[in-house]
Amino acid sequence: MMEYSLVFRNISVWAAFFAWLLAQSTKLFCHLARTGKIDFRLLASSGGMPSAHSAMAAALATSVALREGTGGSLFAVTVVFAVVVMFDAQSVRRAAGLQARLLNQILAELLTDHRFSQTKLAELLGHTPLEVVLGMIMGVLTAIDIHRVFG
Repeated sequence: MMEYSLVFRNISVWAAFFAWLLAQSTKLFCHLARTGKIDFRLLASSGGMPSAHSAMAAALATSVALREGTGGSLFAVTVVFAVVVMFDAQSVRRAAGLQARLLNQILAELLTDHRFSQTKLAELLGHTPLEVVLGMIMGVLTAIDIHRVFG
């Protein structure tokens, strides 16, 4: 049985969590600045600037590097994990979002002449390379700060 208190005392878990929270909160505040409205759904949304997945994965890898060094298998695993997450965010999930946008356009055109479900697909699934890079930088800096304060 896993000791939950050990998980909650793990600084790498907290670094990853705070990087994710910072990235998601940034989306919320950018939306507020742009529209004047708070949309708390953005705290759980995917896509947008910056990439919270990239921030979280980069923070985890950075935290492991700061705790364990860069020569071990654990660091290798976290770096490979971060690369896969970032590649997926800016390629596979972005392509799925672009396909959803196109399907929604086709559906809108078909609805004028035919009866179809009006349910739209989520279009904001992936990230641009800039969103991924800024998420990665946010994650690295967050992990460094967490280790500076709590490490």
